[in-house]
Amino acid sequence: MNNNESLIDDNMAWQAVANRDRSYDGKFVTGVLTTGIYCRPSCAARHPKRENVRFFAKPEQAEAAGLRACLRCMPKDVARDDAAVKAVIDAIRMAETAPTLDELGTMTSYSPTHLQRIFKREMGLSPAAYARALRSERAKQALNDGASVTEAIYDAGYGSASRFYADNGKRLGMKPSAWKNGGAGVTIRWANVETSLGMMMVAATDKGVCCLSFNEGEEELHDRFPKADLQPGDDAFQELLSEVAASVEKPGDFSRIPLDVQGTAFQEAVWQELQKIPLGETRSYADIAAAIGKPKAVRAVGSANGANNVAVLIPCHRVVRSDGSMGGYAYGLEIKERLLKKEAT
Repeated sequence: MNNNESLIDDNMAWQAVANRDRSYDGKFVTGVLTTGIYCRPSCAARHPKRENVRFFAKPEQAEAAGLRACLRCMPKDVARDDAAVKAVIDAIRMAETAPTLDELGTMTSYSPTHLQRIFKREMGLSPAAYARALRSERAKQALNDGASVTEAIYDAGYGSASRFYADNGKRLGMKPSAWKNGGAGVTIRWANVETSLGMMMVAATDKGVCCLSFNEGEEELHDRFPKADLQPGDDAFQELLSEVAASVEKPGDFSRIPLDVQGTAFQEAVWQELQKIPLGETRSYADIAAAIGKPKAVRAVGSANGANNVAVLIPCHRVVRSDGSMGGYAYGLEIKERLLKKEAT
C-alpha cells in the first residue's frame, strides 16, 4: 500500500482509475506526484503513469502530502454532488411539471450550469432529458398496462398531446397507438442486398432505418414487428438502401442516414454512446458503462448492445471485452472481425 493510514488495495484502486469508475468516487482520491494534484477516480483528465500515482483515503491526507485538488473534477465535492443529484431526481419524479434548471439550481445551491454538468456526469442525461425520458417511460408503461393513448399521455405528466408527440416522435418512431398494437398500421419496406460481409437486410419506416441485420429475411423481420405491414422496397427505398449499402462497404460518418429506433432510456443512452466511438476504434463494455454514468452496469450494457436492431449504423460491433477479445455478436464473430478490420483500414 502507498498510504499506511488507509486500507486501500492499490491494484483495485488503479483498476478503478483506469475504468474511470464513478462508483469509487468518495472512497479514495488519486494523487499524481508529478503534477502535485489529486483527483477523483473518475476524473476525465488523461491518465498519469502508474509509477507517479499514490492513493489516499481522504482529500485531507492528500493535502497533508502537499497535493492540491484538481480544478476539473473537484474531488472534495463528491458528497455534496451526490446529494444534489439525488435531490434533483427526487424533485423531477415528484413534480407534476418538470422543474426548470434555474429552479433546480436554487434548490441545490448550485449554479444551473454546474448542476447540469454534474447531473449529466452522473446520470448520462441532462435534468431536462431525464425528465423527458421519465415521462416517456411512464407513458410506455401506461400503454403496456392497457391505458388509452390519451390516458397514457396525461397520466405520464404531459400537459398536451402535442408535447407528447414532440418529445416521443423520435424515441418511439411510430405513433404510440401503433406502437401499442405491435406496429399495426405502420408500413415497413425492406430488401436484401449482397455485400462483402454477406447478405444484408435493411428495413425502414417512412422516418428511417428500423432494422439492419445479416443473413436474415422476412420471417425474422416479422418477428421483430409482428403487426406491421411489411412491403418490398419501392423506388424511394432503393435510394436509401443504396446509401446504407455504400456506407457499410466504405465505413464513415453514418449520422446522415435517418434511423427509426426505440428503446428504454438506458438502451438509448448506450446506443448514443456507441455512435460516439470513432471509426477504427473500439471500447470495452466497462468503458461504455462508465461513459453513461453507470459503471456497475456492464452486463446491462451488453444486453443493450444485443437489443440494437440496427447493426453497423449503431456500431455495437465496436464494443469488445476488457481483455481485448471480441466478445459476442448477434451475426457471428466472423462478421464482427471483418467489420472492425474494414474500419481499421
